[in-house]
Amino acid sequence: MYLARVVGNLVSTHKNERLVGKKLLLVQRLTLEDEPDDSVEVIALDVVDAGVGDKVLVVQEGSSARAIFKDPKIPVQAVIVGVVDRVDLDGRADGRTERT
Repeated sequence: MYLARVVGNLVSTHKNERLVGKKLLLVQRLTLEDEPDDSVEVIALDVVDAGVGDKVLVVQEGSSARAIFKDPKIPVQAVIVGVVDRVDLDGRADGRTERT
């Protein structure tokens, strides 16, 4: 699992039948300082109704992500499983992910 920021929506009119009706979002991994990681963005299925700008919790392991849907053949590698309200590190809790 990792923290990420939703940076965009993905719209696809033609897709695998197992993805029909499912929301796809583009996410970028975050560092503990709440900054974008230099990694490539990932397409994730959204199961918690996240939106652009939200900080989210992402599961990214093929079999772990597929287990959420109880469908071993769903073509997914990443799933948004939570919208993050805040992260507490070293006793700090201000809505940002900060290290003191």
